[in-house]
Amino acid sequence: MATKQKATTNEWVVKDRTYALLGNKMPLTLTLASKHHGRTPLMWFDEEKGFSRELRYAINQKSPFVDEQKGRSTLQHIVFKDGNLFVSKIDQCLQKLLSLYHPQRNVTYYEIDNVEEAKDELEDIQLEIEALNLASKLEVDHAEAVLRVEQGSSVSKMTSQEIKRDLLLFAKDNPGLFINLVNDDNVQLRNFTIKATEASIIYLDPDQRNFFWYNNNKKLMTVPFDENPYSAFAAYLKTDEGSEVYKAIEKKFK
Repeated sequence: MATKQKATTNEWVVKDRTYALLGNKMPLTLTLASKHHGRTPLMWFDEEKGFSRELRYAINQKSPFVDEQKGRSTLQHIVFKDGNLFVSKIDQCLQKLLSLYHPQRNVTYYEIDNVEEAKDELEDIQLEIEALNLASKLEVDHAEAVLRVEQGSSVSKMTSQEIKRDLLLFAKDNPGLFINLVNDDNVQLRNFTIKATEASIIYLDPDQRNFFWYNNNKKLMTVPFDENPYSAFAAYLKTDEGSEVYKAIEKKFK
């Protein structure tokens, strides 16, 4: 079957190129199809010409297209060793075959782009720095709320120093998630609900369907079906009625 894709020959840069197998594959050797065969088709559909063109790697040809190759062709295998293949800039036939036309490109292997990888690494580092700076400035209550999402109820037994330490580790290991949780006000309200429950200001019945005031058993709200009770109560605290309950709970903490 012919591969149909847009080849960017106008932006082609003559340089050394390196290719690597996808999926962390590291076999001693892997041989890629280098010429068209019934069992391993090597064709490329040319949209401009309107038909499929046969591909072939020949070390003495300038083009990987059979219809552009002239004279006797010296065929060569395409072999990855230890998961990688380095191709010198002088072998333009192989480079263009691998970078532009081969049907296994981005399926079996990919071209290593050092500039793009450096850009991705820089973005990751900047995100980690942002998360760590955010973690270092976070108030203890807010830090506890974020960390509770990651570690659950065990946070209640931790000292402030332990919370700070684990928060920094969380920010370093998963900066994207950490930043999202810090900016999610539901995380803080959920933590507020859990702390109010632990402090016996409110309680959740055994069926986890209703919240009550602890001191007089007056019902505060019913948890909607199939919702996490603490998330549901956090959402309730955002309502007009819930905001008054929030203020009352906050006074009891004091």
